[in-house]
This record gives sequence, structure tokens and C-alpha cells, in this order.
Amino acid sequence: MEALKLLNNETRSQNLPVIGVFAACDPRIAADDRKRARNIVKMTADVLAGDVKSVDKTPVPVVYSEVLVDGEKEADIVAAQFKEKGVNILVCAPDTWAFPQLTVISLLSHFPAETPINMTSGNSGPRPGVVFTHAVSGAVSQYGRLIHINVGNWPDTGHNPQMSDKTAKDLIDWAYAAVTFQGLKGRRIVVLGHDSMGMETALAHILPIRNTFGIEITRLDMKLLADMLSKKSYDEAELRILRTWLDDNMGRGIEINEELDSARLNTSLAMYLILRDLMQDLNAVGGGFMSQLEWGSDFRGIPLPVADVMESLFNSTFDHNGPKAPLPFATEADVQGLLTMLFMTHLSAGNPPLFMDFRKVWENWEVTELAESLGLETTGETLWEQKGFVDGDNSGSASFDWAAKPDTEIGNIMKNIRLPLAGRDYFPGGGNAVNFVSPGGIEGIAARLAYSSLSNMFSLVWDEAETIDLPEVLSDAVCHTSTPIWPHTFIVPKHATMTEYKQYAPANHFHMTWNLNTARLQYWLDLANVLSVTPWQNMPEFREGIDRPLPLLYLLNGGENACKLLRKK
Repeated sequence: MEALKLLNNETRSQNLPVIGVFAACDPRIAADDRKRARNIVKMTADVLAGDVKSVDKTPVPVVYSEVLVDGEKEADIVAAQFKEKGVNILVCAPDTWAFPQLTVISLLSHFPAETPINMTSGNSGPRPGVVFTHAVSGAVSQYGRLIHINVGNWPDTGHNPQMSDKTAKDLIDWAYAAVTFQGLKGRRIVVLGHDSMGMETALAHILPIRNTFGIEITRLDMKLLADMLSKKSYDEAELRILRTWLDDNMGRGIEINEELDSARLNTSLAMYLILRDLMQDLNAVGGGFMSQLEWGSDFRGIPLPVADVMESLFNSTFDHNGPKAPLPFATEADVQGLLTMLFMTHLSAGNPPLFMDFRKVWENWEVTELAESLGLETTGETLWEQKGFVDGDNSGSASFDWAAKPDTEIGNIMKNIRLPLAGRDYFPGGGNAVNFVSPGGIEGIAARLAYSSLSNMFSLVWDEAETIDLPEVLSDAVCHTSTPIWPHTFIVPKHATMTEYKQYAPANHFHMTWNLNTARLQYWLDLANVLSVTPWQNMPEFREGIDRPLPLLYLLNGGENACKLLRKK
């Protein structure tokens, strides 16, 4: 017998995870009940297959087995089927009682301990799959493995029951967390330059990132990019198309005062094309660029144009070629910021990330005083008067999408964006900044990943948040208290007070992704074993229909954070 030679195939798949759906069953039940059990497996698989997508909207593969797991033999059969198809996420949808150790636990033994497992059941009385779900949850939790359960609803009778909308939503939220957790393992991010500006909170913690998330970091010197620019390692015809697209869509919003300004903008655009191709070649899922100080600000070298437009293009859901998946990209080589955006972008199935300085926190009294000094009448009824807000802005990485509300047409988004010349005091290499003010009414999650050497664990400081509009004269005044030519997004956290927000920021950058719901984030925090940091006095511990239920494993081990610390050991 000879070993099998694999084909020399240079094409790469997306490396998408695969969800496997199955059901345990009681071997004593009647044939009609077994048929119903098989139909429920298919129904569950179809719910997932229609709604769980990757960042580029590709459906995540879902397979299911009609083999009902009555005992060890069937557990081995289904496990073999799943492993042949590359399944690395498990969903059990039982409709009947079964025997935990003989069925689900036997099947789980075929898979790595960190494989996500979900038990989704109806709340049926006649053949109580819910009883089995609790039995499995208890058994698995007591031997220290994480399992999530979703006790929902579908009709007690009939061969083809349909899952309730809420049950489906809860399962889909969990599936997105599992797909993000599994789908990013073995992927890589590309970071050019070393640790920018001495920001310890931006460090590439290579070993913890590898061990916690399974993500690799390809580290490249910025000299490579400088050399590729000098060699014109890009398609010059495509560069002209990209520049024409910007000119046509932004018009006079692009500040060009002399021939050199135009050349510097073209250099920034060439950087986008070079790095886009470089990251495609490396199959990267995100990137970062150091910039300061060596690239554009250090006179010991030759200051080069800023990367703002390049970074914004990566984070956007479109470019000159039309719609695309955002590729989370961090200015100042902020790796922890990049990871924050990466995880939230995947959890949201490709919603655009926002990279910001945690700039000026305006308490309500302070912004009210400014408004009154400008002759504005205040009533105390607006959110900015009641709570205050954070002025989030930074010189790079702001996705173009955030210049308008979700689902706005590309042409209308671009009308809201200006490309003013960068300040030559900080950026003597010149080039164009990106400028807009985000509209109010955008809701999502604002968050920031952090790392601690004491626990060797990552934490996420987060809150639900929304953007607000300010009266135009007030908005302009607020922007001019920081850097008016950069993007500005006025953000109000839902639960944190401004005092809490000012004191508990883990870094000088924070990030927001729109239309990302809380349960998805919490499920991912569970699977990745990342500490959830929400020290806001006004945030309830659990909100029905918003938060995911705590896994039983946490309850048996002293609470969420205590259990996560134990799991890390």
C-alpha cells in the first residue's frame, strides 16, 4: 500500500468553519417519533444555513446527520461523518430523552475540548428533549467543559414543527460567536513596523494571541512598503482608476494646493493597492501600519505621506471596485485595537469597524456650558445634555461607511467625506487626512480589548452605545477643541456614566461596530475565554432578550470571571 499524494493545488479556500447538527434519541421510542426527531435536525440545520454568513456574506457550511445518536455506536458514526466534512462546531437539537454519557458525551470525546457545543431544544412535555438538554448541560459542566444551552420553543406535536423566531435568533447569535471563534484560528494579521509611539497597550503580544485566539502575526518592516513604492509595485492603470473614483465622488472635497499634494495623495493610494495585494497573498484577515514616527514624521529619514486614506479604504465595505468585505486595519500598529475590530467585524457578519482616539469626554455640564456660550438654547431634553458624550476621532482608520447611516448608497456616503491636507507640524511627509462627522442614531457596541501579564488573559471593556447629532455650530466647536480635520463620531455609552468612562478606559483608542447585538459578543467572550469588563453601576447583570444566559459552568464555579480564570489554568 502506498501513501496518497495530494494534488498541487494553489487555490485557497476561505477556511470557513463547518457547523454540524445532530440529535440524540431514545432507542425505545416509536418510528413516528424518530421521524419527527430527524425532521427537527433538518429544521435546525436549515435555520442556520440560511442566516449565518462570513464577513463577505458567504454562507457558512452547515451539515446534518439523520443518524439519531441512541448510543455509543451511533455517536461514533456521526462523529466520523462530521470529521470527514470538517465539522468544528456542534449543535445538538434533541426532541426526546436520551442517555447523556452514551450519546452526546461519547460524541464529544471525538472532538477537541474547545469545540463549541450548543444544545437547542423545544420545551416539549410528551418527549422531553429539554430534560435531556439539562442532563447533558449538567454532566458536561461538571467535568469542566463549556457548553451553551438554548431552551426555546417549537410545537409539541406534529412531524414538522417549526422553531420559534426567538429560539432561532438565540441559536444564530451563538452560531456567529462560534464561527468567529473557530473561523479565525490559523488565520493571520499583517503588521508593518514595530510598536508605534511607545504605546504598550498596542503591543503585539505574540504568544498570548497565538495561544488564546489561534491567530498568527506576520511582522513586516515598513522599509518593504517604501521599497515597493519606489519600485512602483502596483498596477499604475488601477491607481488612475482609484484616483478618478475619488475625484468623481468627492470633487472639491479633496484639498490639493500644488502638484506635490496630488503626487502625495497618489502615493497614499498606491500604498493601499500594494498592501491590499500583499495581504491577499498572505491570506490575511486584518492589518496594521505603524506610521509614526519613522514613516512620516522623523527628519532623520525622509518623511513620507500619511496612510489615512489607505487605512480608511481597508476598513470600508467598498472601494473603487465596488462592494467588498471590510479588512480591519489599525493605525499606529495598534494590535489590540486591530483584534477588537477584527472580532466585532466577524461577529457582525462584516459590518464596518470604527477606529478612534478616546479623545475628549464631554460631561453634560461642560457641553451645556459650551452650547450656551454659543448662544444655543438648551432644554435638558437631548441625550448630550443629559449624559454628555465622547468625541471619538483619530488621524487614520475611520471607515468611510461611518460618514453616513447603515445601508446608505456608496455615492451618498462619499459626498459626506473630505480629504483635507494633513497638518505638516505632526506629519511633515504630507498627504491627505480623512474628515467627516458621523450621523446620530447609529447603535452598536463600543469596546476595547486589553491584556494583563498577571493573569495572562485578555479582557474586553465594553458597553452598548449610540451616536448622536449635535447642532451644527456646537458640532463645529467640539471638533475644533481637538483636531477638526479628522473624522469625528460623538458616542454616548448606554450604561457608563462619563466619570466611569473617563476612569476605566484601558487604552487611548477605542472602537465601535454598528448593529452588533450584545448576546453575540457575550457568547464569543465565553468561547474565547476573554474576561468581560463592564464596571458600570447602571448595567444590570441580566436582561431578558438582550443578554445571553450564563452557562451552567460559570454558576458552578463562582461566577463568570472566577470560572474563566480557572479555565485559563
